[in-house]
Amino acid sequence: MKLPRTTTTTTGESFWGYFFVIIGSVSFFGFVFAVIASTLFPLSQNPLNQGLKNDRYYYCFLVPLTIPVITVAVYFHWLSMKLFKHA
Repeated sequence: MKLPRTTTTTTGESFWGYFFVIIGSVSFFGFVFAVIASTLFPLSQNPLNQGLKNDRYYYCFLVPLTIPVITVAVYFHWLSMKLFKHA
């Protein structure tokens, strides 16, 4: 038996949808700026900008730290599908 499909969304659902999209976009562009654009600017007196510009270890740690993060993400994906299947 199929349930009828509803296409209406509440105001709360729209708010949280836009909220997560905006937060994700701001985070993405902030990290892109920190990794790529900050190396193109000249040196400044701001210690945060100096740290981002002179960072030499980001790419050394990127690949080794990606492996455990992917492992945890795959486990949580498997767990959520298991809980959804048996709910």
